[in-house]
Amino acid sequence: MYTKYFGLKEKPFSIAPDPRYLYMSELHREALAHLLYGINGDGCFILLTGDVGTGKTTVCRCLLAQLPENTDVALIVNPRLTVLELLATICDELEISLEESEKSVKAYIDRLNVYLLEAHAKGRNVALLIDEAQNLSLDLLEQLRLLTNLETDQKKLLKIVLLGQTELRQMLNQKGAAQISQRITSRYHLLPLNRMNSYAYIHHRLAVAGERETIFSTAALTRVFELTHGIPRLINILCDRSLLGAYVEEKYQVGPKIVDKAAREVLGDVLRQKEKLTRKQLWGKLFLAVFIFFLGAGGASYYFSKQIPSTGRTEQVAASVKPAPQQVEEKNIAVDEIEQLTEAAVPELEAEEKEERKVTIRIVPLEISD
Repeated sequence: MYTKYFGLKEKPFSIAPDPRYLYMSELHREALAHLLYGINGDGCFILLTGDVGTGKTTVCRCLLAQLPENTDVALIVNPRLTVLELLATICDELEISLEESEKSVKAYIDRLNVYLLEAHAKGRNVALLIDEAQNLSLDLLEQLRLLTNLETDQKKLLKIVLLGQTELRQMLNQKGAAQISQRITSRYHLLPLNRMNSYAYIHHRLAVAGERETIFSTAALTRVFELTHGIPRLINILCDRSLLGAYVEEKYQVGPKIVDKAAREVLGDVLRQKEKLTRKQLWGKLFLAVFIFFLGAGGASYYFSKQIPSTGRTEQVAASVKPAPQQVEEKNIAVDEIEQLTEAAVPELEAEEKEERKVTIRIVPLEISD
């Protein structure tokens, strides 16, 4: 509908895993390198996990296009199977035929073992790729582990690649899956795109579709990243609806308002969940900041209370130094007694002084001899 309006050859944001539109960021290159190394190496289990919509299936399609010619591949896209159905699907993918009367778990494993030995003798590798592997039951995981026992003295005959969501890592951490987890020789977890890679991802897909002029403004690209957090599938959905919105409004460039309107239409529940999570994070940060503030204020108050005594403390110190009332009264009584003794002794002292004066000033007559 809008492709001719914007001069595009085709819709650039289809959610189909088309390898032509695969933007090889550093994360995707590293994920692809892990898969190729695991298949060509001596390991038996290769694990690729990631959040929903991060591009695991697209990486898988790109892997299939880059596998060496001497590699036989069995691809399972729906692992919700029984053990017998799983073995039957593997044999069908590898074109291993069995008679109807022979179809049993043992018969499938025996025929698969023969096939693997013949492929090894011809110098060929055999790989089993299981997409959406988080849907595997513990029984199926155990059966896959038993298949890795098909080996020679030098190498494993079957390489198993598990692609799944984050829940797959949790499954493999369970006690019942410990033996499988120990046999995983290569692990990689695919993360969402960062801001710059998100911009480059959008420009890449538009360029592949034949973009001639800039369709998304810088502000619109920023808003797309903020709403999708760099998840490629959400980017595709939001950008596709944004192009449709610009076409309806007869605008040749997508702005942030058009992106917001498109987000309300296609990311309603996801957007509300993300906003709810963001609010919880903001409240958590606010509570932590308030707690740290009061903790710091309390610590400062305690510190200064130790450095500068309060008025109450000063009065307590002064009261401890001030003599008791009884002691003061005793001291006052002693002073009064001393004053009374002094007053009584004054007349006697004055009399003695007068007597001494009389003695000292008395005139003694001189005798004159002839």
